[in-house]
Amino acid sequence: MISDESRGAGTGARPRAKGTSTLAEWAELVGEANPVIGELWQAPDPVGAGYGYTLSEIIQQPLLWPDSAERAIARADSLRRSLDGVQTVALTGSGSSVYAAECLALALQNELGIAAGAIAGGQLVMHALRGMPPRRPALMVSLARSGDSPESYGALELFLALDRDVRHVVVTCNAAGRLLRSAEAHPLTTCIDLDPRTCDRSLVMTSSFTNLVVAARFLGMLDQAEEYRRMVARLAECGRDVLLRYPQAIARAALADFGSGVFLGSGCRFGAAREAALKMQEMTAGRIFTFAETFLGLRHGPMASVHEDTLIVCFLSSDPLRRAYESDLIGELNRKGLGRLKVIVGERIPPSLLGENDVAVEVPGLGAIGDDNVAVIDVVVGQLLAFFRCRGEGLNPDAPSAGGVIHRVVEKFTIHTLSRGEQ
Repeated sequence: MISDESRGAGTGARPRAKGTSTLAEWAELVGEANPVIGELWQAPDPVGAGYGYTLSEIIQQPLLWPDSAERAIARADSLRRSLDGVQTVALTGSGSSVYAAECLALALQNELGIAAGAIAGGQLVMHALRGMPPRRPALMVSLARSGDSPESYGALELFLALDRDVRHVVVTCNAAGRLLRSAEAHPLTTCIDLDPRTCDRSLVMTSSFTNLVVAARFLGMLDQAEEYRRMVARLAECGRDVLLRYPQAIARAALADFGSGVFLGSGCRFGAAREAALKMQEMTAGRIFTFAETFLGLRHGPMASVHEDTLIVCFLSSDPLRRAYESDLIGELNRKGLGRLKVIVGERIPPSLLGENDVAVEVPGLGAIGDDNVAVIDVVVGQLLAFFRCRGEGLNPDAPSAGGVIHRVVEKFTIHTLSRGEQ
């Protein structure tokens, strides 16, 4: 739970008239602005009621992003050495963490001028050297909440043993996790451990996801630390704006009569679409079927899964060319009468794209920040949608998988050793 005992919580906050100096004050302000949240805070035991951790971890995010940025900046020299001369960057994680990698890959590729891509940790432990792009030297960037998932530490340990031409950067929310412990003493690694409050106690990743993205984003801006700081500060302002203004409308959308959801994004924001779709699926224990797709990709078959009872969530680009393509697709969905309602996240959202029951999450400043950098804002909206739908389904957001089908940390399984020929 958010409490007055939180340390360093003032980073990125506004004065109380417009913001807060502590996480507890910030949570109170969000509750005052949004009765749908305020009523939950007023319960005698939100954690005992099954939602306190998740709600705290969603709300705290914009206040923690600047701290995650500073932790990355503090490792700038080591990160430069890790990147010096590399030919390719592989961003890896499992589950939500690989979607965090997808939020970063295109931006880093454009800024670093070398190939960069997201690779699931499972691919690396199953295929070893064949699962990694061949050009060397290479940099593997491991993203993880706990660092205790078998694929997370398994991939790192495998490549430390097999390929000394691969350097490593580890970004994690858990300083005690096996991933960080495996990396710390090794000369080929640079480690960034984030504020312990980012290591979500809820089953689902929320605060951990966005803070991992914010911290790893610095890899593309190593010589622009002040610009990076300003960008993260603007993101935090946008995040606070969303949390103050939109939970009521998002809750109404989340409780609408839909049985499936499609989440649409382009570029780095496709990673956000993947994560938002997963959040809805996880937090409803699979009762809501979801999938993510690019705007143009939806036409190639997946549109068959968009029915009259489908929630359509659109992360609308600010770039004029991308927005033109995206608007055409939304217009097509409107003409065909597909979907129960839409939630559109963006800046200067054209009224022509919106139907009577649709929700526009209008976020001033997204265009100036740039599409490569705003995936974390999209994800916050997706988290709120999933949280409120979870509650509407009668489930507990902190542990929505009542039957124990999924867990906060993936259950341990054997990491098998490949033969030399298979490596």
